[in-house]
Amino acid sequence: MKPARPTDFHKRARAALLARFEQFKNPPGSPTRTRRRHRVLKFLWRQRLHAVRPIVPDGHVLPLDEALKGVETHRSAGVESVTWLGHAAFLMRIGGKTVLIDPFLSDYASPVHGVGPRRFTPPGLPVEHLPPIDVLIVSHNHYDHLDARTIQALPDKGRIQVIVPLGLRRFFKARGFTHVTEMAWHDRTRIDGLNVTCVPAIHRSARTLIDRNRTLWAGFILEDRKSRIYFGGDTGYGAVFQETGERYGPFDLALIGIGCYAPRAAMHMNHADPEEAVQIAVDLKARHVMAMHWGTIIMTEEPPFEPPRRFRIAAAGAGFSPEQAWLMRVGETRALPSGAIGAMQHAA
Repeated sequence: MKPARPTDFHKRARAALLARFEQFKNPPGSPTRTRRRHRVLKFLWRQRLHAVRPIVPDGHVLPLDEALKGVETHRSAGVESVTWLGHAAFLMRIGGKTVLIDPFLSDYASPVHGVGPRRFTPPGLPVEHLPPIDVLIVSHNHYDHLDARTIQALPDKGRIQVIVPLGLRRFFKARGFTHVTEMAWHDRTRIDGLNVTCVPAIHRSARTLIDRNRTLWAGFILEDRKSRIYFGGDTGYGAVFQETGERYGPFDLALIGIGCYAPRAAMHMNHADPEEAVQIAVDLKARHVMAMHWGTIIMTEEPPFEPPRRFRIAAAGAGFSPEQAWLMRVGETRALPSGAIGAMQHAA
């Protein structure tokens, strides 16, 4: 007897099973691991176990009342804006939407409260002080970007449009969100006057010991008729940024991580250092660059306030003026720059 031929149902089931256990990979030409994994894990554990809370410079964090005033002043004036909530978390007003990005707003970047990297600065806006959110974007599933406590605390889950890389729909559906869009690199979606494009990043993903690279990581482009903004998520440096700049640039503002880079043997394939972050902005053809992913939690061995000093020097050397190279205070709001040529024509 001949075996039965697989039906469309069986083909779809097999494809779904394979996708569940697929390991995503970085773009061709990305840096590769040069340090053994067990040594990296030992280093990270030692750093997190013995991390000392640093002395925070005056002015690094805005008082809550000033942060709230800044958000409201720009909103009431109808000005498109970005607010740094600390680390890689942002509140953005663009395309008539209020967008929340990578909202790590709780105390620990960890699955267990009281264990793991602890923030040494408060979030720019606690969850209870956030305005109503229209769009939620998450770049990947690491705990300092996909914070389950913050996600669970968000109200109006049935109204928020969630945009995530491949593999993360289930996480948000399980927590009550009904409108979830998964995206592969170069996918594009439109929500009224806001266009969102998923673009490659050089990183990895995992939330447990058995799900390494089972979900995708990404950067995102947000654009409307006024501005084109790049959000880098977590990324190392590679040739893919020149390709992104040629395909999608120029950008009015690039939000790029500058911290979590030492030791380089362990971190070069996951996080850019400040000089590489500036080079990413150059490759993207960005008119302004903002430093993020620093000044909030200690995850690696560089001094916590070394990244902004190196960023200033590198940005000046690349031709960015102080007005073009942004080092914002936690909780600070600034107007989005505009002027990228043909933003909506490019996004159409």
